[in-house]
Amino acid sequence: MTDDHSSRPASHIFQPAHDEPLAADGDVVIIGAGLAGLFTALKLSPMPVTVVAAAPLGQGASTGWAQGGVASAMGSTDRPEFHAADTIAAGAGTVDEDVARFVAEEGPDRIADLIGYGVPFDREPDGTFALSREAAHSHRRVAHVSGDRTGASILETLVARVRATPSIRVLEGYEADELLMADDRVEGVRLVRAAEHGHEVYEYVPACAVVLATGGVGALYAVTTNPAYARGESIAMAARAGAVIADAEFVQFHPTAIDAGLDPAPLATEALRGEGATLINSLGERFMLPLDPRAELGSRDVVARAVFKEIAEGRGVFLDCRTAVGAHFPAAFPTVYALCRNAGIDPVSQPIPVAPAAHYHMGGIATDARGRSSVPGLWAVGEVASTGLHGANRLASNSLLEAMVFGARAATDIATLGRGTRHTRTDLQRVGDIVPDHSLSRSAAVARLRKTMSDDVGVVRSAAGLRKAIATLRDIERAAGSDRVLANMALAGRFIAVGALLREESRGAQLRSDFTDANPQFAHRAFLKLADVDTIGNRPAAVADAALSAWQWQAGAAR
Repeated sequence: MTDDHSSRPASHIFQPAHDEPLAADGDVVIIGAGLAGLFTALKLSPMPVTVVAAAPLGQGASTGWAQGGVASAMGSTDRPEFHAADTIAAGAGTVDEDVARFVAEEGPDRIADLIGYGVPFDREPDGTFALSREAAHSHRRVAHVSGDRTGASILETLVARVRATPSIRVLEGYEADELLMADDRVEGVRLVRAAEHGHEVYEYVPACAVVLATGGVGALYAVTTNPAYARGESIAMAARAGAVIADAEFVQFHPTAIDAGLDPAPLATEALRGEGATLINSLGERFMLPLDPRAELGSRDVVARAVFKEIAEGRGVFLDCRTAVGAHFPAAFPTVYALCRNAGIDPVSQPIPVAPAAHYHMGGIATDARGRSSVPGLWAVGEVASTGLHGANRLASNSLLEAMVFGARAATDIATLGRGTRHTRTDLQRVGDIVPDHSLSRSAAVARLRKTMSDDVGVVRSAAGLRKAIATLRDIERAAGSDRVLANMALAGRFIAVGALLREESRGAQLRSDFTDANPQFAHRAFLKLADVDTIGNRPAAVADAALSAWQWQAGAAR
């Protein structure tokens, strides 16, 4: 494929929004209250900011469940260039190397920000960071708090800071379901909240800028480690507003979710394997040894596929921590220990049953190095964004780091565009009538959607299954009626399924049973817009020629 973009359709080239001053009316509205949203809000102070949280602040965000920690090159023998190299290697040929470099370089400064906010990272007796090593890292570089309470501690600290910051307004119990446009620019967000007697109310909040920080797509799958709010809705909202979506097909499945029939599935952190825990099947065999020289510390895609295969062939899989951690388990990994005990498992004396679960989305709203989407007035940070850092397979513990690096960059960009303008805080405005609460009637459709995603857009995919999923998701979306949440979930799923169908290869987190090898022609990022997905979705049996040609034009466009 040539690097000459001159003959490519303009709509197929990802372009971030142009430099335009912010509108004078409205706050910076941040949708999402995990690490990405709260960190961005704090970095924007003293600009007026409204944070929209679906659950009470500190609840419902994936950040609080992050056990492993934050990766950053802070050890005496480590260097940012080593961290960047590991990130690029894990990403299986599609990482933006410039992004990997600056994220690794800025990591120590973002850790310093957290320390300044009060996050008590674990330390060695000499005062240096107590760093752990996780899969596919060449050095110990993962900073943590109380062993496996990193995410919870960070979230608790940032929540306290946000509540103490006068310029930040928090709206709890609201969900966003639509971006409102004027002159091809985002001017506000429609919010929905539960009302009395099984009803819901819609309100509008004007915005001088909108930052989407809503997390991932795990709850689109029947088995996930993500909270219930991680439904991918912001991908659909942004796409309906005209945004480019990148790398949608790459969904990372964590290989060691605790298999106890819970929804969401509790996570057994990768740090356990970093301390020497092993994976065994029901026959007691360490099946990773012949598959990868790194064994249990292979990249997540390799380990997740191996675990999936063992289970599919009738052999259960267990994480055996008895020798490596043993009696130290309650003190060293209190979160996992409590999760296991609540599920009736004693990890000190019993292997932990595990299975792959939808865990992290490498794809999302395409952004540039400042967090800008292709739509004026719209930024995206954290898991909902696709920055090019993760490529086809995220390196462990890079997610919290990315959220902070891009949160800081987006805040700087917004503040720069808003410099010299006096921003007026505006109140919420009621829109439309009070209507029946859609959440009470969508459960059957959501269950069908999640089963479809797990069965046909999961760890192993094929053209036949993906076409079936696209058709089912399209039917769910059409039947959603006025339930914009359900329609957005189905559209987000269609982006993932269409991206997976068009990528006719196996790479990173994508495993195609009908295209089992990596294809050098696909060694690049991929970009889709809503019109592309609708075209392919309406012709699921005739995808190949015209649609694939357009997608290939898009794929190298940001290089």
